[in-house]
Amino acid sequence: MLRVAVPNKGILSETAILMLKEAGYATRRDPKDLHVVDDVNQVEFFYLRPRDIATYVGEGSLDAGFTGLDLLIDSRSKALAVEDLKFGESTFRFAGPLGKFSNLQQLSGLRVATAYANLVSDFLAKEGVNVTIVELDGAVESAVRLGVADAVADVVSTGNTLRQAGLEIFGPVLLKSTAQLISAPGKLGAAEGLLRRLRGVIVAREYVIFDYDCPAELVEKASAITPGIESPTVSPLRDPEWVAVRALVKSEDINSKMDELYELGARAILVSAIHAARI
Repeated sequence: MLRVAVPNKGILSETAILMLKEAGYATRRDPKDLHVVDDVNQVEFFYLRPRDIATYVGEGSLDAGFTGLDLLIDSRSKALAVEDLKFGESTFRFAGPLGKFSNLQQLSGLRVATAYANLVSDFLAKEGVNVTIVELDGAVESAVRLGVADAVADVVSTGNTLRQAGLEIFGPVLLKSTAQLISAPGKLGAAEGLLRRLRGVIVAREYVIFDYDCPAELVEKASAITPGIESPTVSPLRDPEWVAVRALVKSEDINSKMDELYELGARAILVSAIHAARI
Protein backbone atom coordinates (compact mmCIF):
# COMPACT_ATOMS: atom_id res chain seq x y z
CA MET A 1 0.00 0.00 0.00
CA LEU A 2 1.35 3.43 -1.02
CA ARG A 3 2.08 5.73 1.94
CA VAL A 4 1.64 9.45 1.24
CA ALA A 5 2.21 12.53 3.41
CA VAL A 6 -0.24 15.44 3.21
CA PRO A 7 0.12 18.83 4.96
CA ASN A 8 -2.22 18.87 7.98
CA LYS A 9 -2.50 22.67 8.03
CA GLY A 10 -1.16 25.82 6.44
CA ILE A 11 -1.44 27.33 2.96
CA LEU A 12 -0.60 24.06 1.18
CA SER A 13 -3.04 21.83 3.04
CA GLU A 14 -6.41 22.84 1.62
CA THR A 15 -5.35 22.77 -2.03
CA ALA A 16 -3.42 19.51 -1.64
CA ILE A 17 -6.47 17.83 -0.12
CA LEU A 18 -8.71 19.23 -2.87
CA MET A 19 -6.34 17.86 -5.54
CA LEU A 20 -6.49 14.42 -3.96
CA LYS A 21 -10.27 14.56 -3.86
CA GLU A 22 -10.43 15.60 -7.52
CA ALA A 23 -8.04 12.75 -8.33
CA GLY A 24 -10.50 10.26 -6.84
CA TYR A 25 -8.81 9.54 -3.51
CA ALA A 26 -10.41 9.36 -0.07
CA THR A 27 -9.66 12.41 2.09
CA ARG A 28 -10.22 13.20 5.73
CA ARG A 29 -13.62 14.38 6.90
CA ASP A 30 -12.45 15.81 10.21
CA PRO A 31 -9.51 18.26 10.38
CA LYS A 32 -8.35 16.37 13.46
CA ASP A 33 -7.87 13.13 11.51
CA LEU A 34 -4.16 12.41 11.00
CA HIS A 35 -4.47 9.08 9.17
CA VAL A 36 -6.80 8.02 6.36
CA VAL A 37 -6.78 4.63 4.63
CA ASP A 38 -8.11 4.50 1.07
CA ASP A 39 -8.72 0.77 0.59
CA VAL A 40 -10.13 1.22 -2.91
CA ASN A 41 -6.97 2.86 -4.24
CA GLN A 42 -4.57 1.12 -1.84
CA VAL A 43 -3.16 4.34 -0.38
CA GLU A 44 -2.55 5.43 3.20
CA PHE A 45 -2.54 9.18 3.81
CA PHE A 46 -0.67 10.65 6.79
CA TYR A 47 -1.51 14.26 7.71
CA LEU A 48 1.71 15.81 9.03
CA ARG A 49 3.29 19.18 9.78
CA PRO A 50 4.36 20.64 6.41
CA ARG A 51 7.91 21.20 7.67
CA ASP A 52 8.29 17.51 8.63
CA ILE A 53 7.06 15.94 5.39
CA ALA A 54 10.33 16.14 3.43
CA THR A 55 12.17 14.48 6.33
CA TYR A 56 9.76 11.53 6.53
CA VAL A 57 9.82 11.03 2.77
CA GLY A 58 13.57 11.53 2.48
CA GLU A 59 14.21 8.85 5.09
CA GLY A 60 11.93 6.43 3.25
CA SER A 61 9.38 6.18 6.07
CA LEU A 62 6.78 7.38 3.55
CA ASP A 63 6.78 6.86 -0.20
CA ALA A 64 5.64 10.28 -1.38
CA GLY A 65 4.26 13.57 -0.12
CA PHE A 66 3.10 17.10 -0.77
CA THR A 67 5.35 19.94 0.37
CA GLY A 68 6.74 23.28 -0.74
CA LEU A 69 10.00 23.51 -2.67
CA ASP A 70 11.19 25.91 0.04
CA LEU A 71 10.55 23.36 2.79
CA LEU A 72 12.19 20.60 0.75
CA ILE A 73 15.37 22.61 0.22
CA ASP A 74 15.44 23.87 3.80
CA SER A 75 15.14 20.32 5.14
CA ARG A 76 18.23 19.15 3.23
CA SER A 77 16.27 15.94 2.74
CA LYS A 78 17.14 13.18 0.27
CA ALA A 79 13.57 13.32 -1.05
CA LEU A 80 13.20 14.06 -4.76
CA ALA A 81 10.93 16.71 -6.28
CA VAL A 82 9.06 14.90 -9.06
CA GLU A 83 6.26 17.29 -10.08
CA ASP A 84 5.45 20.98 -9.76
CA LEU A 85 1.81 21.02 -8.62
CA LYS A 86 1.14 24.60 -9.78
CA PHE A 87 -0.05 26.09 -6.47
CA GLY A 88 1.38 27.56 -3.28
CA GLU A 89 3.54 30.14 -5.07
CA SER A 90 5.93 32.15 -2.89
CA THR A 91 9.03 34.27 -3.43
CA PHE A 92 11.93 34.60 -0.98
CA ARG A 93 13.80 37.91 -0.70
CA PHE A 94 16.20 39.74 1.58
CA ALA A 95 15.07 42.93 3.32
CA GLY A 96 16.72 45.49 5.58
CA PRO A 97 16.28 49.02 6.96
CA LEU A 98 15.50 51.69 4.38
CA GLY A 99 18.61 52.76 2.50
CA LYS A 100 21.02 50.53 4.43
CA PHE A 101 21.66 47.69 1.95
CA SER A 102 21.97 47.55 -1.82
CA ASN A 103 23.72 44.19 -2.33
CA LEU A 104 24.35 40.90 -0.56
CA GLN A 105 28.02 41.56 0.13
CA GLN A 106 27.02 44.27 2.61
CA LEU A 107 25.57 41.54 4.83
CA SER A 108 29.00 40.05 5.47
CA GLY A 109 29.59 39.61 9.22
CA LEU A 110 26.04 40.68 10.12
CA ARG A 111 22.97 38.87 11.46
CA VAL A 112 20.15 37.65 9.18
CA ALA A 113 16.86 36.47 10.70
CA THR A 114 14.79 33.83 8.91
CA ALA A 115 12.48 30.88 9.43
CA TYR A 116 14.42 28.99 6.73
CA ALA A 117 17.91 28.77 8.18
CA ASN A 118 19.35 26.10 5.89
CA LEU A 119 17.89 27.56 2.71
CA VAL A 120 19.28 31.01 3.47
CA SER A 121 22.67 29.90 4.77
CA ASP A 122 23.21 27.61 1.75
CA PHE A 123 22.25 30.41 -0.63
CA LEU A 124 24.60 32.91 1.01
CA ALA A 125 27.42 30.36 1.14
CA LYS A 126 27.17 29.97 -2.64
CA GLU A 127 27.35 33.75 -2.93
CA GLY A 128 30.45 33.83 -0.71
CA VAL A 129 28.74 35.87 2.03
CA ASN A 130 29.38 34.86 5.66
CA VAL A 131 26.61 35.82 8.10
CA THR A 132 25.18 34.75 11.44
CA ILE A 133 21.77 33.15 10.95
CA VAL A 134 19.13 34.00 13.55
CA GLU A 135 16.52 31.28 13.27
CA LEU A 136 12.96 32.33 14.11
CA ASP A 137 9.63 30.57 13.78
CA GLY A 138 7.79 33.16 11.70
CA ALA A 139 7.13 36.93 11.96
CA VAL A 140 10.77 37.65 11.10
CA GLU A 141 9.95 41.20 9.94
CA SER A 142 10.09 42.34 13.59
CA ALA A 143 13.62 41.03 14.12
CA VAL A 144 15.41 44.20 12.99
CA ARG A 145 13.19 46.55 14.99
CA LEU A 146 13.67 44.39 18.09
CA GLY A 147 17.43 44.35 17.65
CA VAL A 148 18.03 40.64 17.14
CA ALA A 149 19.07 40.92 13.47
CA ASP A 150 20.44 43.41 10.94
CA ALA A 151 18.40 42.06 8.01
CA VAL A 152 15.80 39.39 7.28
CA ALA A 153 15.11 36.79 4.60
CA ASP A 154 11.46 35.88 4.19
CA VAL A 155 8.56 35.10 1.89
CA VAL A 156 7.39 38.21 0.03
CA SER A 157 4.15 38.74 -1.87
CA THR A 158 3.24 42.45 -2.04
CA GLY A 159 5.97 43.61 0.37
CA ASN A 160 3.46 45.55 2.47
CA THR A 161 4.31 43.70 5.70
CA LEU A 162 8.00 44.50 5.28
CA ARG A 163 7.32 48.16 4.50
CA GLN A 164 5.14 48.47 7.58
CA ALA A 165 8.10 47.19 9.60
CA GLY A 166 10.36 49.86 8.08
CA LEU A 167 12.16 47.44 5.74
CA GLU A 168 12.87 47.38 2.02
CA ILE A 169 13.76 44.54 -0.33
CA PHE A 170 17.27 44.31 -1.77
CA GLY A 171 19.46 41.80 -3.54
CA PRO A 172 18.46 38.88 -5.76
CA VAL A 173 15.53 36.48 -5.40
CA LEU A 174 16.59 33.57 -3.20
CA LEU A 175 13.93 31.20 -4.45
CA LYS A 176 10.60 31.02 -6.23
CA SER A 177 8.76 28.19 -4.54
CA THR A 178 5.66 26.18 -5.40
CA ALA A 179 4.04 23.04 -4.02
CA GLN A 180 5.74 19.84 -5.14
CA LEU A 181 4.98 16.14 -5.19
CA ILE A 182 8.08 14.57 -3.67
CA SER A 183 9.20 10.97 -3.67
CA ALA A 184 11.47 8.87 -1.47
CA PRO A 185 14.68 7.78 -3.20
CA GLY A 186 13.93 4.73 -5.32
CA LYS A 187 10.16 4.96 -4.73
CA LEU A 188 9.09 6.99 -7.77
CA GLY A 189 7.76 3.87 -9.50
CA ALA A 190 5.46 3.13 -6.57
CA ALA A 191 3.97 6.63 -6.81
CA GLU A 192 3.49 6.54 -10.60
CA GLY A 193 -0.28 6.09 -10.35
CA LEU A 194 -0.62 9.01 -7.93
CA LEU A 195 1.57 11.17 -10.17
CA ARG A 196 -0.51 10.32 -13.24
CA ARG A 197 -3.75 11.24 -11.48
CA LEU A 198 -2.35 14.53 -10.19
CA ARG A 199 -1.15 15.46 -13.65
CA GLY A 200 -4.69 14.80 -14.85
CA VAL A 201 -6.04 17.20 -12.22
CA ILE A 202 -3.56 19.88 -13.30
CA VAL A 203 -4.59 19.51 -16.95
CA ALA A 204 -8.28 19.64 -16.02
CA ARG A 205 -7.67 22.87 -14.10
CA GLU A 206 -5.51 24.55 -16.72
CA TYR A 207 -7.37 23.61 -19.91
CA VAL A 208 -10.84 23.60 -21.45
CA ILE A 209 -12.17 21.84 -24.55
CA PHE A 210 -12.89 23.95 -27.62
CA ASP A 211 -15.35 22.62 -30.20
CA TYR A 212 -16.13 24.63 -33.30
CA ASP A 213 -17.09 24.41 -36.96
CA CYS A 214 -14.61 25.80 -39.44
CA PRO A 215 -14.49 26.26 -43.23
CA ALA A 216 -12.27 23.45 -44.54
CA GLU A 217 -10.09 25.93 -46.40
CA LEU A 218 -9.27 27.71 -43.12
CA VAL A 219 -8.55 24.66 -40.97
CA GLU A 220 -4.78 25.17 -40.99
CA LYS A 221 -5.13 28.77 -39.78
CA ALA A 222 -7.69 27.69 -37.17
CA SER A 223 -5.38 24.90 -35.98
CA ALA A 224 -2.62 27.46 -35.49
CA ILE A 225 -4.94 29.35 -33.12
CA THR A 226 -5.88 26.18 -31.20
CA PRO A 227 -2.98 23.74 -31.65
CA GLY A 228 -3.95 21.72 -28.57
CA ILE A 229 -1.40 19.78 -26.56
CA GLU A 230 -0.46 17.37 -29.35
CA SER A 231 -2.72 18.20 -32.29
CA PRO A 232 -6.37 19.23 -32.76
CA THR A 233 -8.94 16.67 -33.83
CA VAL A 234 -10.46 17.51 -37.21
CA SER A 235 -13.63 15.65 -38.32
CA PRO A 236 -15.67 15.93 -41.54
CA LEU A 237 -19.19 17.36 -41.49
CA ARG A 238 -22.13 16.64 -43.79
CA ASP A 239 -21.26 19.81 -45.68
CA PRO A 240 -17.88 18.97 -47.31
CA GLU A 241 -16.87 22.61 -47.20
CA TRP A 242 -16.88 22.58 -43.37
CA VAL A 243 -15.08 20.54 -40.69
CA ALA A 244 -15.49 20.16 -36.94
CA VAL A 245 -12.45 20.92 -34.79
CA ARG A 246 -11.78 19.93 -31.18
CA ALA A 247 -8.72 21.05 -29.18
CA LEU A 248 -7.52 21.78 -25.66
CA VAL A 249 -7.01 25.46 -24.88
CA LYS A 250 -5.58 27.18 -21.79
CA SER A 251 -8.43 28.42 -19.58
CA GLU A 252 -6.87 31.87 -19.38
CA ASP A 253 -7.08 32.20 -23.18
CA ILE A 254 -10.78 31.34 -23.62
CA ASN A 255 -12.16 34.68 -24.74
CA SER A 256 -9.20 35.80 -26.85
CA LYS A 257 -9.17 32.47 -28.72
CA MET A 258 -12.94 32.62 -29.27
CA ASP A 259 -12.56 36.10 -30.73
CA GLU A 260 -9.72 35.01 -33.04
CA LEU A 261 -11.64 32.00 -34.28
CA TYR A 262 -14.82 33.98 -34.92
CA GLU A 263 -12.93 36.68 -36.81
CA LEU A 264 -11.26 33.95 -38.89
CA GLY A 265 -14.66 32.51 -39.86
CA ALA A 266 -15.25 29.69 -37.38
CA ARG A 267 -18.77 29.30 -36.02
CA ALA A 268 -20.65 27.33 -33.32
CA ILE A 269 -17.72 27.81 -30.95
CA LEU A 270 -18.41 25.90 -27.72
CA VAL A 271 -16.29 25.65 -24.57
CA SER A 272 -16.52 22.73 -22.12
CA ALA A 273 -14.88 22.18 -18.75
CA ILE A 274 -12.69 19.13 -18.14
CA HIS A 275 -13.51 17.13 -15.03
CA ALA A 276 -10.68 14.58 -15.36
CA ALA A 277 -7.88 13.86 -17.80
CA ARG A 278 -5.01 11.54 -18.66
CA ILE A 279 -2.54 13.07 -21.06
